[in-house]
Order: sequence, then C-alpha cells, then structure tokens
Amino acid sequence: MAELENPSVMSKLIAFLSSLLERVAESNDLTRRVATQSQRVSVFHGLSRPTITIQSYLERIFKYANCSPSCFVVAYVYLDRFTHRQPSLPINSFNVHRLLITSVMVAAKFLDDLYYNNAYYAKVGGISTKEMNFLELDFLFGLGFELNVTPNTFNAYFSYLQKEITLLQPLSLVVVPSSRSLITFNDDEASHQKQQQQQLAV
Repeated sequence: MAELENPSVMSKLIAFLSSLLERVAESNDLTRRVATQSQRVSVFHGLSRPTITIQSYLERIFKYANCSPSCFVVAYVYLDRFTHRQPSLPINSFNVHRLLITSVMVAAKFLDDLYYNNAYYAKVGGISTKEMNFLELDFLFGLGFELNVTPNTFNAYFSYLQKEITLLQPLSLVVVPSSRSLITFNDDEASHQKQQQQQLAV
C-alpha cells in the first residue's frame, strides 16, 4: 500500500502498534495475577521482562530489518491469529518482544522477495540464532502454518489501524475472559463489526 511508504505513517503505525501491544501485555499480566487458570509457558516466554520498551524494540526492528512496511500489518494479523489459536499463550510482558521479532520475520519471509536470514533477525532481536530458529518453528506451528493474508483481511486490519491512528486516542481494551486477543477480523464484513464491538471499547 502506498500509504505505508510514507515515513510519517509508518512512525505513527509503529507507535500505535506498540501502544496497543503494551496495553494488551499489561492487561494480560494483570489477568494472570488474579486469574485462577494458569497460563502456559512457551519458548516465547523470557525469564525476565526485557528492559527495552515495546516501541523502541519495534522501531529497532523497523530500522534494521529493511522489510516492506506491509510486513508490520501482516505481523499484526499473525499475532492476532496466534492468540486465537493459542489461547493459553496470551501476549504478556514476558513474551511480547519474542513474538514481535518472530512475527515480523515470518511476515517478511512470506511477503518479500528479498529478506534477511534468521541469524540476522536474531541479532536485530537480541537473541541467539538457535533461539530464533526455535521461535520461528513454534510460531509456525502455533499458526497452523496459516500464513496467507487475503487482500480483504489485510485491508480490514490496515483500515482499523488507520482509523485508530487518525483518532489519536489511546485504545482501552475490555478483557473478555474467553478470549485474550488483540482484535479479530474475518473476511466476512458483518462478523467483523460485531466482533470489533464485543472486544474493543474506545
């Protein structure tokens, strides 16, 4: 999309995505503390919270990955799919950074003709190549290898992001006990509106 080529649009997109992911992570951290149900620990789960902010980390990925801007929208789609397929692994402050680097790398490999290898992404993400390989494999299985993003789905997610960026208002999330996702979109427009209203409150 031509709009994504604009540097100011990308900086706003990165700022909004990082804000959204930060809110989701904080919400799920709080839910985990008060919930009786336990959350599974996975290869994405770090021993401690990274010191780098989500926004700085996303900016670092954008600066050094040199992938197409569309990869960030597709990475967002992948994160949403992952949280729906893996409800016992919600995004939290211990796994969000690893999920981000992995989702962007997988999106770049799927979308772009030219992309860096896992060793390069590992350096960008501040992890080992061996860990990057494990993360990629676990992420792909977590997605059920469902990597294709239709133009309708891409446009729905991008339109949502554009709308939220334009409003320039922070997003308030309503935690739905049965689903800890970012936002859900289907190719069916009617269900899109209903699900968006149920999961998000602005």
